[in-house]
Amino acid sequence: MSSGNIFRMIIWIIMLVGGTFAGYYLDSILFSHLKYNIFFNITSLVIGVIILYLVFKISRNTGRTLAKYGRKGNIKRMETNVLAKEGIYKYMRHPMHLGLLFFPLGFAFLMASPSFILIIAPLEMIFMLLMIKLVEEPEAIKKFGNNYIKYMKEVPWFCFRKECIKELLKDVPKNNLKD
Repeated sequence: MSSGNIFRMIIWIIMLVGGTFAGYYLDSILFSHLKYNIFFNITSLVIGVIILYLVFKISRNTGRTLAKYGRKGNIKRMETNVLAKEGIYKYMRHPMHLGLLFFPLGFAFLMASPSFILIIAPLEMIFMLLMIKLVEEPEAIKKFGNNYIKYMKEVPWFCFRKECIKELLKDVPKNNLKD
């Protein structure tokens, strides 16, 4: 695993653990009346499970699409060396990030933390958008050059049209073929 991927995983852990502790701390000050509210806790749990199900489904589907169209030859797992523009990648440049963008929110609902839901998760989502803009996009330009710059002009970051969402949620079979 590359040092960039390890750094990203550490950031995720800090966001989730830090968000949980900060959320519970703020909840004790701002939302203590909801701590034992069974309706809130059950509703929050159900919403969290649904959001996280969608996050994992989108991540799996986009990961499989990248494995199929973004890899040529024998390269490390989770690495790409071809600019994928097929499947969901013909509609949006960052479909996996779109799914992962909602992970903090789903986790916050799962934790039933109103402060995490209303304050911390949105801040983490903004941070993730900044990371796409300041880290992911420049890395892709460095890796794929003018092809990526052209792709940026043709395809938006995210797409919320009906056909995009349908493609995003469509099951992608696992690619068991060797190059």
